[in-house]
Amino acid sequence: MARGGSPKARRQCHFTGRRTVSGWTKSEKGKRKDGGVGNKVKGRTKRAVKPNLRKVRCVVNGEVKRIYVSTKAIRSGLVVKPLKKTVSA
Repeated sequence: MARGGSPKARRQCHFTGRRTVSGWTKSEKGKRKDGGVGNKVKGRTKRAVKPNLRKVRCVVNGEVKRIYVSTKAIRSGLVVKPLKKTVSA
């Protein structure tokens, strides 16, 4: 929960649960040689792999809400868009 007592909207897909994942990048030195001595890891730094999220309006439990959704969920048809209102003259 956020500091004010309201739940904080995380950058996570509402349907698939995709979110930021951390890992390492390696800086390597060396090349492949005939004797089988390969690359040496000379350092590593943290990195973040972020999902491709979009904030969209969709119907969730009968209500129209703005939520974070991954593009994979949009392409696979998990997102139900609300009906557009037509203006009658």
